[in-house]
This record gives sequence, structure tokens and C-alpha cells, in this order.
Amino acid sequence: MPITYRVDHARRLVWAEGHGTLTDDDLFGYQREVWSRGDVAGYGELMDMRGVEHIAEPSPVRIRELAALAATVDPSAPRARFAIVAPDDLAFGLGRMYEVYRSLQPASTKHVGVFRSLDEALAFLGIESDPRA
Repeated sequence: MPITYRVDHARRLVWAEGHGTLTDDDLFGYQREVWSRGDVAGYGELMDMRGVEHIAEPSPVRIRELAALAATVDPSAPRARFAIVAPDDLAFGLGRMYEVYRSLQPASTKHVGVFRSLDEALAFLGIESDPRA
């Protein structure tokens, strides 16, 4: 599976990891599967793209559609954070594009940040150490 995830209820965090080749269908499927769950409403999110080897046919239109879809499931409060770890230039650029599109969505309540390293992303999320340890 191109995206795996686990829910850390103690930290109120969804930690997702991309693997291999990632398509926009994978991202939309992840978004629908995870964020339709009532038990993660208002949780922070980390999308770790370090294991992604290839992003298939990225499209600004699809990124904008993903940002719009994601905003529709945001709770009205509290404002959660979403960190994207993207060391690769393409993934980083696409992440920044998503960040901008997400910020333009009136219903969006998540603050998105895109980072080159896991440590930066964890700091943004207010997590002092790798929760997988």
C-alpha cells in the first residue's frame, strides 16, 4: 500500500507514511479513509514522504481538489496542525502548493507546514521525540 498510517490517540496524531510510487488516487483514498473516522477529528497529522520514490503525474488541479476535500472534514475547532516531511524537491514543491491551496479554503482549520526533515516537522507539531520510538 502506497500510504500506511497509524493513529496515536495519546498524542492526538495521525502519522502517515508514503511508500514507493504515489498517485493522486492514493492521496484521495487516504484522505477519505482516515478523515472520515470520527475518532480522529481534531487530531494533528504528519505525512512522511521520505519513503516515496516517485510521484505519478502530479497536477495542480488535483492538489487544489485534495485541499478542498480535506477542508470539508476539518472540525470547526480546535485548530490542528498538519506537517508534511518532504526532503525531495518535487514532493516539497507539491507540499507547498497544497499548503497554499489549503490556506485558501474558507472551511480549513488545519495549519499546514512543509519541512525537509522529520525533526522540523515534529517541532512544528509540538512533539519532542519520534513517537514511534
